[in-house]
Amino acid sequence: MNGAIVVGYDGSPQAQQALAWAAQEARRERRALRLVHVGEGDGQSLDAAVERVRSEAPGVEVTADVEADRSVPRALIRLSSDAHLLVVGSRGRGGFEGLLLGSVSSAVAAHAHCPVVVVRQVPDASSTSGVRPVVVGVDGSPTSVRAIDLAFDQASWRNAPLVAVHAWDLPAMMGPVPPWTLEEVEQLLVTEKAVVAESLAGHADRYPDVKVETVVQLGAPAPVVLDAASDAQLLVVGSRGRGGFGGLLLGSVSQVVVSHASCPVVVVQPSVG
Repeated sequence: MNGAIVVGYDGSPQAQQALAWAAQEARRERRALRLVHVGEGDGQSLDAAVERVRSEAPGVEVTADVEADRSVPRALIRLSSDAHLLVVGSRGRGGFEGLLLGSVSSAVAAHAHCPVVVVRQVPDASSTSGVRPVVVGVDGSPTSVRAIDLAFDQASWRNAPLVAVHAWDLPAMMGPVPPWTLEEVEQLLVTEKAVVAESLAGHADRYPDVKVETVVQLGAPAPVVLDAASDAQLLVVGSRGRGGFGGLLLGSVSQVVVSHASCPVVVVQPSVG
């Protein structure tokens, strides 16, 4: 089922939220949907989930499988090699409310072979006027460019505007030196805006239907991105950006964003090719 949307499903409330999101996404993109339960057989729960998809997203080709593997992340990461998207809840059965992000979703988001959607909550479309935007974090890294590609694609599918967000900070100064002058800060801002413009270059030609807004703001990346995504329908980030280290499970910014965003978050991994 190459190119299907795969959902890790364990019957928990979080998994049911993930399933509802994935079913509508499969319907929107006209893709097949594959439900996967890892562990011992859970046939009744999967059968009920399949029927729910057929009721709520008619026309979507849906299948369900049980993967006999003791490691949920390992099984889902393996299945992600043939998937278009891998969708998981923020926590599954046995999750603890005190944990911001479950161990399964964190590991999968860091190591999957395709973009991973972590569904914490789905915004109520009736609670605001207009179409909620798709928001993407931009930092100039190769992974950020991959996130931008996906964000434009999602915005186009959803007939939604796109907000590209870039946070920056003043370089650290050592020793007793004068503070930054206004002119120096303005010049640094010009440089940071150029990072965003370069990252977005060419996308307007490929996606003429997508209206783009850019936000370039002084501040820490995670709070800036979360603030910009407060009314978003989807947030797209790279698993690691500038200064990321390969040994880290999930970058500090993406970890915070996934844990606190008020909408589903797509985590895009670095290219492995």
